[in-house]
Amino acid sequence: MATRDVENQPVLGTPDDFPDRPRRGGRLVVHVVIGVLVAIIAGGWGYVMWSMTAGGSEAPSQVVTFNVVSANRAEITFEVYKPDDRVAVCRIRALDVYHAEVGSKEVRISAGGGSKQIKESLDTSGQATSVHIQYCNLV
Repeated sequence: MATRDVENQPVLGTPDDFPDRPRRGGRLVVHVVIGVLVAIIAGGWGYVMWSMTAGGSEAPSQVVTFNVVSANRAEITFEVYKPDDRVAVCRIRALDVYHAEVGSKEVRISAGGGSKQIKESLDTSGQATSVHIQYCNLV
């Protein structure tokens, strides 16, 4: 092999110098198994995301305004959009400059009247810089 003239032929040989590759079967089975696994994982992730939305029992809400009255008191005015015959429970939170919770309160909105605008005040353990609605759920 070392005495062969390499200038006239490729160093690694030509395709005719090597045997044919054996035919491989069973790729369809592998692709079907991968597809089934991907479908199971996607379905599981979808279920987790759906269950995190409380199964559609959320009442949309919106902050209209908030006011920090003093170092230990804050007020919030917000709207809750709910069906007339349902009760809603909302949790409002006051945060300080470091986004740490300095106060919270659960507010129960009675049935009737549908969408309502509510003004609430809450005691804080420190100076609040923002007040927001953490959640509103239908009961």
